[in-house]
Amino acid sequence: MKKDIVLIHVFLLLFSYLPAKACAVWPDSTIIRKPIVIAGVGDIMLGTSFPSTSFLPPHDNPFLLLEELADTLASADITFGNLEGSFLDKGDPAKKCRDTTICYLFRMPERYAGALRSSGFDILSLANNHFGDFGYASRKKTMKLLDSLGIKYAGLLEHSYSIFLKDSVLYGFCAFAPNAGTVNINDIEIAERLVRLLADTCDIVIVSFHGGSEGTEYQHVIRNNEMFYGESRGDVYKFAHRMIDAGADVIFGHGPHVPRAIEVYNERFIAYSLGNFCTYSRINKSGTGGLAPLIMLNVDSLGRFLSGRIIPGYQSYMTQGVKIDPDKKAIFKIRNLTETDFPESVIKISDNGNITYK
Repeated sequence: MKKDIVLIHVFLLLFSYLPAKACAVWPDSTIIRKPIVIAGVGDIMLGTSFPSTSFLPPHDNPFLLLEELADTLASADITFGNLEGSFLDKGDPAKKCRDTTICYLFRMPERYAGALRSSGFDILSLANNHFGDFGYASRKKTMKLLDSLGIKYAGLLEHSYSIFLKDSVLYGFCAFAPNAGTVNINDIEIAERLVRLLADTCDIVIVSFHGGSEGTEYQHVIRNNEMFYGESRGDVYKFAHRMIDAGADVIFGHGPHVPRAIEVYNERFIAYSLGNFCTYSRINKSGTGGLAPLIMLNVDSLGRFLSGRIIPGYQSYMTQGVKIDPDKKAIFKIRNLTETDFPESVIKISDNGNITYK
């Protein structure tokens, strides 16, 4: 892993002579590039074999959980999600949990990783409070699996960012959380330096954060530091704005397990929480916790927001996996929160989930 980090730093140095967003500037101004489509979802946990295999999906098949939205996810140029847990077939927990009925530890079977590649995921955040549930062995195994599948990832101290080229666009991706072993969301100056490093090299920089308090009573963006169970979960409003000022183009938040408002700041898109997207077991899917929005963004070659769409997914204890919600609850919830928390917003959300400038 140390060798990989050294190679990435060498790669960055090779590109350091380029001005910011240099790769996105075309010498012939008459060339018009089509919008880049970036999809984002929230937490993904495809079932856990701990403490019992009864928490795995029907027929031991994770593909069924993502099936209804897999084509939509794969249609984007870049698709993001938060991997809430790690892949490991066998192993003891690194965290101590006296009562597994109230203390949840996630261990997805290693063979389940392929469902993410088949569903179109390009980048995953590993920066969250469950990725370390089974210690270094699960971290190492998960990174090896994702490498073999060509899925990029970020957010760990040993792998804080990824840089990759796709369809002639150079992307930078980094992720942050308040949890042990992750790149700290509360150290904003360190985060700014990392984002600037990526912005000076890449065409489009995508930032993910796992922050904010958890649960239905914490749906609002309060523009202040959030504490939960005695832990500082970050000032997500300040963090997101500072990251965009440092050069981020798209920011996807998660962590509260419910959707929060969206915003466009300095022509860049922010989702403050995308909630639970595909969390088969041991995560509350009742009420607002069952809303599973999929955000589809259109950005230009400089990362500027053009338009977007909220696709209203949902989960429940009666369904197997994430489904399209005919009642569009996620659209109306995000619209209401956006209008309430950001009355100065420059965007509007239609009944069909279209996100446009006012």
